[in-house]
Amino acid sequence: MTEIGKIYFASDFHLGLPAGSPPVEREKRVVKWLNAVANDAKEIYLLGDIFDFWWEYKLVVPRGYTRFLGTAAEITDSGIPIHFFTGNHDMWVSDYLSGECGMIIHTTPFTALFNGKKFHLAHGEGLGTKNIGYKLLLSIFRNKSLQAMYSALHPSIGIGIGHRWSLSSRLGKGITKEFLGEENEDLIRYARSILEKDKIDYFIFGHRHLAMSYKLQPEAEILFLGDWIKNGSYAAWDGKTLNFNTVT
Repeated sequence: MTEIGKIYFASDFHLGLPAGSPPVEREKRVVKWLNAVANDAKEIYLLGDIFDFWWEYKLVVPRGYTRFLGTAAEITDSGIPIHFFTGNHDMWVSDYLSGECGMIIHTTPFTALFNGKKFHLAHGEGLGTKNIGYKLLLSIFRNKSLQAMYSALHPSIGIGIGHRWSLSSRLGKGITKEFLGEENEDLIRYARSILEKDKIDYFIFGHRHLAMSYKLQPEAEILFLGDWIKNGSYAAWDGKTLNFNTVT
């Protein structure tokens, strides 16, 4: 693989979700894309909800992701970093994805400088929200004591509960949300709060399942990465331009 410097961003594969497109078909589409971009990638950033549900047991790997995990390991073995951001569907990672697959794990927003441009990267769950109920739910999901208790469940029970919970979500029911307008979008509110403290050229988020860009200021832009539920969308930075693309 020849490294010529492109940096790729994608999110919300929701591997394993039996909605939108068959899970195996979606996984194959993701793997095909990863293999294609690895030909000219310097780094790959996966910004959360890569799995529709991931619970990491010490001695058990969840079924259904063999192609993706093998491809990620092959790419990182070749020297191309893959950055994995946890999302609200796959925040329960430990050391498997890093130790076995070589991915770099991020559990909080991350700011990076690429060729003189500053990028602020995050999945986006809970950022900028005023919803107290959602904040409480996230705090429960992130509670270490509760996680330890859940890990004591047999994998067939724990993973089964997780998949049923996911199917009951709006994605499992095929419900999507349109752009709500600047004043009502949590991630726009969050980005503006960051701009009060730091100069950011590009914000890149997952989570919202919107494939669109939005100008915050003349020199500050948000890119919502969309998802891979039916087709697929991603962004590529070539050192000068951030391009948005769709695959089918």
